Amino acid sequence: MSKYSKILGLALAAAVPIVTLSAGSVAQTTAPVPAVSAPTVVLVHGAWADGSSWSKVIPLLQAKGIRVMTVQNPLTSLADDVAATRRVLAAVQGPVVLVGHSWAGTVITEAGTDPKVKALVYVAAFANKEGQSGGDLVGAYAKTPALGTVWDDGQGFLRQTEQGMLENFAPDLPKEEARTLFVTQGPLAASTFGDKVTTPAWRTVPSWYVVSANDRVINPQMERDLAAAMKAKTTVLQSSHVSLLSHPQEVAAVIEDAVATVSKAR
Repeated sequence: MSKYSKILGLALAAAVPIVTLSAGSVAQTTAPVPAVSAPTVVLVHGAWADGSSWSKVIPLLQAKGIRVMTVQNPLTSLADDVAATRRVLAAVQGPVVLVGHSWAGTVITEAGTDPKVKALVYVAAFANKEGQSGGDLVGAYAKTPALGTVWDDGQGFLRQTEQGMLENFAPDLPKEEARTLFVTQGPLAASTFGDKVTTPAWRTVPSWYVVSANDRVINPQMERDLAAAMKAKTTVLQSSHVSLLSHPQEVAAVIEDAVATVSKAR
């Protein structure tokens, strides 16, 4: 055998284990991803807000190793907001703790029947019964100050005025934060107040409720009554409507409790 042939043979022999290892590595990286068992928190914003209203709660949850996703509601109808929420739920592997603030309470009440949802957390939020609309709930209680600072844009959508944001929506936030909320608020279609829930998820899904005792948007007595009707685990905060921004640690703690409860049940 020539010197060249011997060198070529040794090179090919040395290459065999390298090729085998490479093939094994490819097989490992293309293996199916195992299903996720730890709960994912899905946060849903309310009227006159957007997903950034959860900006102070999100890092607190992530610091505890909790996966978090948010929904950007179009605020055009209950059906549209439920559809947006279900799209996010479809992207999640494993169980979900579904959290809603304000109008989003109606949204999670309808969307929370998804079998992935194992807990519901209401933050100063509506929690409708069968065939009940947000307008029905609002009309059953004394009018709150924020209802007097609503601006109709003439195109079927409602916004809070800057005064309303400062004095009623977020009076316990620094004024510069409240003014930012005024600018970034999502307008709510007026027709949503007539949209009715069909099957309330809280009938069968364990629920938590955070009451804002100083709420000037949703009547605090309504919040207490809804929490009692749901038999929800209830926390009362001396907060405005936006406890998720003025008391993020306390709101995050409630969500963490729901996550821990779901985790233990698995």
